[in-house]
Amino acid sequence: MLILITYDVSTVDKAGRRRLRHVAKACQKYGQRVQNSVFECIVDATQFTKLKMELVNLIDMEVDSLRFYRLGNNHKSKVEHFGVKESMDLEGPLIF
Repeated sequence: MLILITYDVSTVDKAGRRRLRHVAKACQKYGQRVQNSVFECIVDATQFTKLKMELVNLIDMEVDSLRFYRLGNNHKSKVEHFGVKESMDLEGPLIF
């Protein structure tokens, strides 16, 4: 299933900047960055649960925000893209 993850991590202090790096790295393990704080991830239910727990444990609930949008398995008909930075097909072969 396709999961869209968005986050807003407060970077007013060193700890916040560290949290931001850790959140981005955790998301990169599962998907691709499509905007600064937005990732598209193709995961199964187990991976989604693991990723969600990891991210929730990384953020500071008092100052940060984290959102998950489940677009499901039929996501290709639900996503439209215009402009630069075309998305990779995360389910296709990884040939560069």
